Amino acid sequence: MLKFDQEYEKWLLKQIAEEKNHRRRELLEKGLGHGTVEFLRIVWFPTVGNFNHLYPEWEVRDFNNSYRYLDLAYRSGDAKGCIEIQGYGPHARDLDVRRFKDLCWRHSLLALDGWTLLPIAYLSIKDEPKKCQQLILAFIGKFSSTNTPSQLSWLEAEVVRFARRVLRPITPLEIATHLRISDRHTRRILHNLVDLHILSVASGTQRARSYKLR
Repeated sequence: MLKFDQEYEKWLLKQIAEEKNHRRRELLEKGLGHGTVEFLRIVWFPTVGNFNHLYPEWEVRDFNNSYRYLDLAYRSGDAKGCIEIQGYGPHARDLDVRRFKDLCWRHSLLALDGWTLLPIAYLSIKDEPKKCQQLILAFIGKFSSTNTPSQLSWLEAEVVRFARRVLRPITPLEIATHLRISDRHTRRILHNLVDLHILSVASGTQRARSYKLR
């Protein structure tokens, strides 16, 4: 996971360097929590391939005019996505009434402020990483436009939606698996989307290995 370590360090240092809010900068300088780092290592980075539009320890104000910090905020365009890593240990099992009420208030106030909240259990990161990765694809897809050109068939439209969700080049194999169609049919659809100037070849010369949105 050398690539992850390099990209993670570069991303975090950039966040620190660009942050003018001393409260958030101090939190970032202390480093992210173990659960957040493991989520990024096991779930986010293998799925998305980058940390674009992702902000750790994002500061928000609540109705009591106090500061709260989100584990991870996803801010692509107008998106207001919040990913919270829920630990499980003595502090979670023995959650007292005051902290439980505060947690409910936190979630409620974020929802009222227009945030889409995605709580992920730390145990799921370790035990069900593939399910968590699918969850992240759906989470990102929620903020991507679902409109597709009207002339597309439903299969072509679904390829475009899939490409928008994963935010990286797509391969014929994963499209064939996703749509449950043959390799030949898949390549016919991809070639047509290239002809329509919706997709372009991302890798491969004589035979395309991956495609990306234009």
